[in-house]
Amino acid sequence: MKNRTLLAAVAAIGVFASGSMAQSAGGDQCGGASWYSLPGNKTANGEIMDPGAMTAAHKTLPFGTRVKVTNRANGKTLVLRINDRGPYINGRIIDVSKAAAHRLGFLNDGHVPVCITKV
Repeated sequence: MKNRTLLAAVAAIGVFASGSMAQSAGGDQCGGASWYSLPGNKTANGEIMDPGAMTAAHKTLPFGTRVKVTNRANGKTLVLRINDRGPYINGRIIDVSKAAAHRLGFLNDGHVPVCITKV
């Protein structure tokens, strides 16, 4: 029993770390999220990066798209506006601002599994 539980946990971690991304029938994307803070730098849409704003980076969603981000580890949700491109690490589907990571409860962890939905 303990070995099965351990194997299941290792498999789940392996899927998250390997860069797996799932998309549900409803269009949700699930994968990893991380946060970033580059105050004063320009984002891909030309805005100045504000670590206190409720913004995020996504590889393909149009700028201005609003997405609901759900932290799968604790259930916290937040609506963010896409204003930048990224992330560029396998398995990650979104980078959020420092303030958003704080409100989603993963500032100290650095990255977390999430699902995102366009709103």
